[in-house]
Amino acid sequence: MTTAERQATENDPSRAAKTKDLSGKVRHPEKAHKPDNPVARKPDWIRVKAPTSREYQDTKKVVRNNKLHTVCEEAGCPNIGECWAKGHATMMIMGETCTRACSFCNVSTGKPEALDPFEPARVGDAVAQLGLQHVVITSVDRDDLDDGGAEHFARVIRAIRHQAPGTTIEVLTPDFLRKDNALETVVAAKPDVFNHNLETVPRLYIPVRPGARYYASLRLLDRVKELDPTMFTKSGIMAGLGETKEEILQVMDDLRSARVDFLTIGQYLQPTRKHHPVDRFVPPDEFKTYEKRAFNKGFLMVSASPLTRSSYHAGEDFERLRAAREAQQAAAQ
Repeated sequence: MTTAERQATENDPSRAAKTKDLSGKVRHPEKAHKPDNPVARKPDWIRVKAPTSREYQDTKKVVRNNKLHTVCEEAGCPNIGECWAKGHATMMIMGETCTRACSFCNVSTGKPEALDPFEPARVGDAVAQLGLQHVVITSVDRDDLDDGGAEHFARVIRAIRHQAPGTTIEVLTPDFLRKDNALETVVAAKPDVFNHNLETVPRLYIPVRPGARYYASLRLLDRVKELDPTMFTKSGIMAGLGETKEEILQVMDDLRSARVDFLTIGQYLQPTRKHHPVDRFVPPDEFKTYEKRAFNKGFLMVSASPLTRSSYHAGEDFERLRAAREAQQAAAQ
């Protein structure tokens, strides 16, 4: 599973930061033998309130009735109350078990179940019921599948187009490492935004994202533009894992070299004591500095704040992204 959305907070209402799920199954068997890491107390600017609104409950009901998983719950996203109150749920397809074991991620790891052929239709139904103008579709990593789940992504996109034709679609995909033609399959389905998160700086890939390769992920994003130059691309990283400011600026340059349009930067939050520790809590003014530097480097859209996640305010940000491109094109004429 990708993205900074996979973080949990101390007051996470979904309780996704537990080491076991409701059935008693250990969520992270590969981490069970590791020593505990201290969990730092969060500063005031990172705390959120537990959701209580009727709208939140309505969104939860739609998700449950359609038997869907969301990254909002599985990852313990701190923004779940705000987003679900607006009916904005990020669908996580292909099950709830990931084949990788990133040290920052709270999604369960292990051997996944077979793909559900009826899931695309249920996702389409849920999007239509929620009346979403913009939806984000993400997934667990499925290294067990020959195409990494690319065709399933394409079926979900097609189902949404059929059942909610006015909805714009953003996909947040795995890296499809060593999966020939997987990327081509997803791009051919024509999502409006193709997102793949780098997550962190190259130096930290081995301790943070050991199953991935930084330059393979960078190449994936660049390849999207080769296949469809008109498709918006997006990527995100976490701050507070131990990276330096200079390394974050270098990642910005790498992403611009890959022609990425939209960058997100958010604070890493440690899900459990078995996960990678927080190196530091980055203050809001430092995120503002990153945002300014990123815009100066040529990104069409930037979202950088302690609570920024890949799908946070994704609909509003997509409208800004589209408007920024139109302005850029008009200025070039």
